[in-house]
Amino acid sequence: MRLSVGCQISYDVLDTATLIFNIEAMHGGRQRLVNEKLTITPSLMFDEKTAQESGNRYLRLTAPPGPLQLRYEAEIALDPLHLAPAVVGEVPVAILPLDTLAFLNPSRYCPSDELARFATRQFGKIAPGFGRVVEICNWINSEVDYQFGTSDTTTTAADTFSLRAGVCRDFAHLGITFCRALGIPARFVSCYAWQLEPQDFHAVFEAYLGDRWYLFDPTRMAALDGLVRIGVGRDAADTSFATIFGPVNPQQVQVWSQALDQGTDQQWTTDAISVANN
Repeated sequence: MRLSVGCQISYDVLDTATLIFNIEAMHGGRQRLVNEKLTITPSLMFDEKTAQESGNRYLRLTAPPGPLQLRYEAEIALDPLHLAPAVVGEVPVAILPLDTLAFLNPSRYCPSDELARFATRQFGKIAPGFGRVVEICNWINSEVDYQFGTSDTTTTAADTFSLRAGVCRDFAHLGITFCRALGIPARFVSCYAWQLEPQDFHAVFEAYLGDRWYLFDPTRMAALDGLVRIGVGRDAADTSFATIFGPVNPQQVQVWSQALDQGTDQQWTTDAISVANN
């Protein structure tokens, strides 16, 4: 599948400020970058860096007072791996790859130690494997209302568990938290999501099962094989699309994701799907 994705972000910079963005699509493995274009208005010097471990792409610039606009456009070719869920099992902690172990620990928004008792009681008797993570997503989708305005940048998975309401980042944080409490490495994923309505930056999560990372979306709002990964991390703190140092007023944010293939249609799938490069 080929997708056209991108965003346009505008700010009113009140005084000289430094901004760090994570809006450019990752590339490698089953997500291939065909072409991309970045336009900054006014034209400014910037630094770019791809994090070696995560593959996240960061852009840093310092802007003078006045209007600032970033527009990012990319064409992405996706070749997601589809596997039957029955063949995807959990990996004992004793033999997990060492680079996955950090994703077993509690983090700022995913206090897995606080919800471990509930996770064990609710999901501990389910057969280990892909199906257990699906059941975690089913519970979140059933028990938590998708509702704007119920959370903010301080809301943790424990808060969402109590409120039983949130948005995509809260659903992802709760899924990550339950997985980690059960000994399943899990990480946060920011992405462009094909046919998400309304269009916005979307949040899902990946769980490490078998020999790779698999995608899960507890919101059920986007097709898993139409997700273009932007960033991965322990939680949303590692994958913010913009981190701002200085007096800046955010203005309009536009996000898009369109299929370029003829006859492509969105279908929710229960397959095990991975687009990660490991």
